[in-house]
Amino acid sequence: MKVKYFSDTDTALVEFSNRKVSETKEINENIYIDLDSAGNLVAMTIEHARKQASLPSLSYEQIEKRLPNEALQRTAKSRR
Repeated sequence: MKVKYFSDTDTALVEFSNRKVSETKEINENIYIDLDSAGNLVAMTIEHARKQASLPSLSYEQIEKRLPNEALQRTAKSRR
């Protein structure tokens, strides 16, 4: 995934893949999504990005799936 910000037009482009765009849909007057021929999300364009997307703040966090009792095991180990 790539996030590009164009300060001259205050536009943010979030690219999710490099598949060929078949269709662009307007979500509202400031947000557009690009879809491939199968309807999968390729990119999202945000106009007036500073206001719409709270730029310049950007963060990324990957959350891993955990087993239900994994947290309990970790807590029990820390008490030893």
